[in-house]
Amino acid sequence: MPEVPIRAFIVSLVAIREGRDNVEVLLLKRTQSLEGEWCQIAGSIEENETAWQAALRELREETGLEAVSLYSADICEQFYEPHRDAITMSPVFVAYIDNEADVELNFEHSDYVWVSFDVAVEMVAFGGQRRVLRWIRDEFVLRKPSHHLRIEFG
Repeated sequence: MPEVPIRAFIVSLVAIREGRDNVEVLLLKRTQSLEGEWCQIAGSIEENETAWQAALRELREETGLEAVSLYSADICEQFYEPHRDAITMSPVFVAYIDNEADVELNFEHSDYVWVSFDVAVEMVAFGGQRRVLRWIRDEFVLRKPSHHLRIEFG
């Protein structure tokens, strides 16, 4: 019996910071695949790289930002890709960013915004993104995340 393969080769990272009135999430406007859509940070896992290392690298490459702290979001983004006839699973990470840090976009994005989670949920294109954003709001903003999810890095 034929099966739809499940692939896990990319990561997703939601960058958050303390805003004036609430916690804000960073969204990026894509210039290549999904051109014009707002999204979180995402990218492929490279050879000899862990998923969390890929998330930090993609954060630096796409935005020039460094994480103050990093957590596993305890959730995966998942979606079906018709051209591959495969389901892609992407572990999600949460990076806390210094309020004073400046975003420097690479060629993959044309714009960025720091917005509330409620606004972000309305800006993204896919239900999976909305589920991830709501989960992170509930588990990382409305309550303190478990210390077991924290990833210690360099």
